[in-house]
Amino acid sequence: MLDGTPFAATDIIEVMNGHIGEVRREKILRAVAERTYTVVPVTEGLYDRGNVSAVMRTAEALGYQAMHIIETSKRFKKANRVTQGADKWLDVTRWDDTQSCIDHLRAKGYRIVVTHMSDTAKPIDAVSFTQPTAVFFGNEKEGVSPELIAQADDCVMIPMTGFAQSFNISVAAALTLYHIHHERARELGKHGDLTQAEQDGLTASYYMRTVTHAEDILLRHNENTKE
Repeated sequence: MLDGTPFAATDIIEVMNGHIGEVRREKILRAVAERTYTVVPVTEGLYDRGNVSAVMRTAEALGYQAMHIIETSKRFKKANRVTQGADKWLDVTRWDDTQSCIDHLRAKGYRIVVTHMSDTAKPIDAVSFTQPTAVFFGNEKEGVSPELIAQADDCVMIPMTGFAQSFNISVAAALTLYHIHHERARELGKHGDLTQAEQDGLTASYYMRTVTHAEDILLRHNENTKE
């Protein structure tokens, strides 16, 4: 079952191929080939939805398929800025508290890496991101929580040589995620690392999100094959 339909991924791809233009189909296939679940961006307690959207847009553009959002701030506010459709293509999970998110990611085998400006933080290029890693970004004022820092496997920072003491959260996330993308491509040969089954599943999911009335088309196809 995929996206609420009782069809296998390969069946969905076969049926939907005829309902998607060649240019769009090729764009989806290229995007899927560069996707990864190995590194997962996580935002914790951001106040401004515009900043969350900016991180989400960067994550999608650089091939990160999953993203987690911890909405702990009572000051969390909406913004007019949008994701430019990035949320349509990502697997987004929302959490009400930090610990539940950490426990979930640990259970799936992810290391916890926190972006944090401190004397003990490592330069980001001292850490490898070839293994399952969740990268946490803190809020606009306090940064990541003490709870998160205490449980981190590594704290990393982007070295700065100017007078400014920190980057804006959306800028910090963009720099971090680009660095990780670049280093993974250098170490592994490419950023994307989905298995064939994962690629099929994601392709089918994207087809379902792209084609209008996709479920109706699948159901009609299923009925026609029974006749």
